[in-house]
Amino acid sequence: MKYYIATSLSRMAAHNVVRDALSTLGHAISYDWTLHGNVKSISKERLREVAILDLDGISRADFVVVLLPGGKGTHVELGFAIASGKRVFLHTEDPAVFEVGPQTNAFYRHPDLIRVCCPLPEIPVRLEQLEFFVMSQAIHNSQ
Repeated sequence: MKYYIATSLSRMAAHNVVRDALSTLGHAISYDWTLHGNVKSISKERLREVAILDLDGISRADFVVVLLPGGKGTHVELGFAIASGKRVFLHTEDPAVFEVGPQTNAFYRHPDLIRVCCPLPEIPVRLEQLEFFVMSQAIHNSQ
């Protein structure tokens, strides 16, 4: 399956850990924004290109992994993924992020996403377990 990873520029290393593990499991990344990195100071044209490439990557993905904490762009990508009907896995290592309070976001409770709370290295295995469960439920419900 194809996937997209949304997170902040400062979390490129975390992105790459998850990317490499998912690739090892046979999944393919739809667009890897870490290859170009930060483009905020290049030009307005480049910013426009990257915005289009990022959203196209989400459009082509079967599922989206959002790694929290994330920046403004991460949250735009989260909203776009939800609005596009993508299967969204929202990850944090801090369970308090999903609780009521100033540290959370209403969209973290959206019914169309799956919240995942575990250490970063465990994400791919958890997603595989969840993906299998979700696919199994879909097959069961269609019968």
